[in-house]
Amino acid sequence: MMEWINGRIFGWLIPFLLFGGGIFYGIRLRCFHILHPKKILDVLVGGGGTGARSPLRAMCLALAGTLGVGNLVGVASAICLGGAGAVFWMWVSALCAMLLKYAEIVLAMTHRRWGEGRWHGSAMQYIKDFFVWKKHPLLAGLFGGGFALLCIVNALTMGSMIQVHAIREAMEGVLGISPWIVGSILSLLTFFLLRGGTGRILSVSARLVPLMTAGYLILSVAALARSLDRIPQVLLQIVEDAFSVRAAVGGVGGFLFGNAVRYGSMRGLLSNEAGCGTAPMAHATTDGTDPATQGIWGIFEVFADTVLLCTMTALVILCSDAPVVGEDYMMITIDAYSAILGDFASYFIALSVLLFGFATVICWAHYGMECVSYLSSSPRMAIVFQVVYTASIPVGALSASGVIWQVADLALGLMTVINLPVLCSMSGEVRRVTDSFLTGKIT
Repeated sequence: MMEWINGRIFGWLIPFLLFGGGIFYGIRLRCFHILHPKKILDVLVGGGGTGARSPLRAMCLALAGTLGVGNLVGVASAICLGGAGAVFWMWVSALCAMLLKYAEIVLAMTHRRWGEGRWHGSAMQYIKDFFVWKKHPLLAGLFGGGFALLCIVNALTMGSMIQVHAIREAMEGVLGISPWIVGSILSLLTFFLLRGGTGRILSVSARLVPLMTAGYLILSVAALARSLDRIPQVLLQIVEDAFSVRAAVGGVGGFLFGNAVRYGSMRGLLSNEAGCGTAPMAHATTDGTDPATQGIWGIFEVFADTVLLCTMTALVILCSDAPVVGEDYMMITIDAYSAILGDFASYFIALSVLLFGFATVICWAHYGMECVSYLSSSPRMAIVFQVVYTASIPVGALSASGVIWQVADLALGLMTVINLPVLCSMSGEVRRVTDSFLTGKIT
């Protein structure tokens, strides 16, 4: 039943909602992220601050959630499905996703609450406020609480078990480390971070995300430096193939469904999470006060995740002589890097899987905690979640069955179905914040 819903209903509905929402916001906000590059650069070049809850640290936490192991295999799936032209459509899709992520963050910032010594903001909060404003308190509780419950389910499945299972495969396959050891160590580390609260999670992600991103970029640049003569040909191939039917379907599908080890109607939400309402829980922790400024860091998050890292991976795959066939997308990526850099690359990719996957685990632990605190103020419930979440990690190391994938797909799909209509209905508020930012009324 779940597989039928995910494939037959969400398989077309979610892409339609994501692209429709992205185009809608592109028109509503007059594509300011493209037409006002100086405003965007001023925020990014100005830096994100150095405090414990600076805008930059909040962005790093959100980026930790999107830079999962799928970044290493998602591009391979897109190219397998749509050819070289798929990369072009990934870029186009990213432009739509940027404004969805921006809008989510703006609304989470404007509707966040102060409690327990820090800010709490989320999609469920602005969903609740929207229905309260519309004088539908029952719907406010139903959809706000329902979103939180679905997010907890997804934290335990996609955020924990699926990520850890991918780490286990890399560690066991390349280094021969036992799944029990992998699961036990990751479980203990996660519990330690959870007990330290959001501050400790922010601190770790602020160090881990730049490190793993820089390392992967250095590896990619090294591979491309050995293939300089092939890059112009590959770029030309991407443009020439972009408008074929196969490339358009593959590229859009690869972007939307690409952040995973197999094709599926829901894999797109694993690419940068735009539209499903999770990243605002990270961005809203900042001590920054300008919603538009934090939203711009969300735009950069999509750029770093999809445009920068995915493009690097795509160029390496297309420049290598490794075959781009089959359904083992992890091996396609590893083989491409190894073909250019040698066997050393396989060990580096295994390390990248560990870092990317663990960053996602700790970020989704934070998301789960935020949802638990939204549903209940009891400290006991928070402890129960921490225990359950850390217990799910060894389970993921030992197995990640198709049922777990289906549950994650279903939960993420329902979250998107709840979030996107509300997100678009509140576009007037996002437009006002954006106009104030562009005219300099908000500093």
